[in-house]
Amino acid sequence: MDAYSGFASVYDLFMDDVPYGEWCEYVAALLSEYKITNGIVLDLGCGTGKFTELMARKGFDMIGVDAAEEMLAIAREHQAESGQDILYLLQDMREFELYGTVAAVVSICDSMNYITGEEDLLQVFKLVNNYLDPGGLFIFDLNTEYKYQEILADNVFAENRDEGSFIWENFYDEQDRINEYDLTLFIKEEIHEIYHKYEETHYQRAYSLDEIKNLLQEANLEFVAAYDAFTRNPVREDSERIYIIACEYIK
Repeated sequence: MDAYSGFASVYDLFMDDVPYGEWCEYVAALLSEYKITNGIVLDLGCGTGKFTELMARKGFDMIGVDAAEEMLAIAREHQAESGQDILYLLQDMREFELYGTVAAVVSICDSMNYITGEEDLLQVFKLVNNYLDPGGLFIFDLNTEYKYQEILADNVFAENRDEGSFIWENFYDEQDRINEYDLTLFIKEEIHEIYHKYEETHYQRAYSLDEIKNLLQEANLEFVAAYDAFTRNPVREDSERIYIIACEYIK
């Protein structure tokens, strides 16, 4: 089963503790520091569009790209309710295509960690560079190896609610730096009030900051800064999530 094909229907339910509003304020403030306060912004790995919607309310013309059809279906439901003018595209971020350039590309909630091969991540970075306006900005976050090793590790997480429940078995391969999420989901069917079982496996990769810098350079993107998430502080050894800012290379 493809990642998020079953989880999509309860993704927002189990992610309701994610402070998307704070994340939006943080990203919008970073963009503002580099004089980007409007224009077209691409959200790579937009999922159900919660963050995309908030950025649209900030006055940005948003495009959302995601490879999970089920997630985008929910994003379009949110859009129908809000009336926001957002373009959602069902595309793999490793080969996405746009009609023109954008003022900024953003990617949050560890979407880049899902790109587990360096060549694939390099391709994403090259495409970002291709579609950035002159002076455009690229902002994305990453889960760190510290988080995979020390926080997630080989642990089991579970949550039970009336609408659905999940068991998350986590495994981290330190040699390959691949984190495996094995999810067992029980999702309530509204009509008959029975629960269906779904099983999904997700993979993410840990990247060092040096690896990211090298890939950005190879893609002709200029590394600008890296922060401990939601601060302007330098990355620490125990940072669990970091934000990276890059821009089109200026000769």
